[in-house]
Amino acid sequence: MSPPRPERVCEPPPAPEVLVRRLPLVERLYGSAPLRKTVLLLVLALIWESYARWLGNTLLLPSFSATVVALVQGFVSGGLASRCGFSLQILLAGYGLGLALSAVLTILGITSRPGRDLLETLTAMFSPLPAIALLPLAMLWFGLGNASLVAVLVHSVLWPVTLNTHAGFLATSPTLRMVGRNYGLRGLPFVCRILIPAAFPSILTGLKIGWAFAWRTLIAAELVFGVSSGGGGLGWFIYENKNQLEIPSVFAGLLTVTLIGLLVEAVVFRTIEERTLKRWGMHN
Repeated sequence: MSPPRPERVCEPPPAPEVLVRRLPLVERLYGSAPLRKTVLLLVLALIWESYARWLGNTLLLPSFSATVVALVQGFVSGGLASRCGFSLQILLAGYGLGLALSAVLTILGITSRPGRDLLETLTAMFSPLPAIALLPLAMLWFGLGNASLVAVLVHSVLWPVTLNTHAGFLATSPTLRMVGRNYGLRGLPFVCRILIPAAFPSILTGLKIGWAFAWRTLIAAELVFGVSSGGGGLGWFIYENKNQLEIPSVFAGLLTVTLIGLLVEAVVFRTIEERTLKRWGMHN
């Protein structure tokens, strides 16, 4: 009989030491996307300023500094701010109505075969049609005012949002569809709980494209018939200053259009993306 073995206590090996290396300041700054984009904008502004000073003709291209001065003066006087408010009010009305009609059309297209045929036919007919081409008809049908602008904006928003949303719905995984069917989801609950979350990347892309189309269509429409009840928006502000040869103010209006577009992209759509796609693991 062999003697009993002495008890041995096996201790776990010590945890490996985690080495944390602090990145150099240059690498940390380079890893900041907002900082990189800010530097890029500053470089573009410097190129603009240098070329304008070299050209020396303010009627062709005012300097960046002169444009900024005109921009500040326009907001201080209140004229440019009121024009921005007018344009944004019309834009939100047309954008919201376009989204509502797009939702109705897309739901019809995904829940029934006749609705799908209607959606495909309408998008094939009207999606290639430029929204600005509807200006004469809008003036005839709705008169010279806000209703005409809203009608043109609805057309510019409706088709890109509808196409992207419908494409996202069709690309939804059959597995997810079967899960929804097994839970007894049909009709609108199936769309809201299964299709919309799965297709949200495509939906968000459509929202961005619709916003861009609506914004540039509004400015172009205001350049043609932007006055309504004695007022007008950013497009009409640019047109008036062009007629008066106030070229720095013209560029100030164009810069305002660009800044509003950047602000909406950086604040509104980036916030939606952070709270949905990145939180759900659908976007890096």
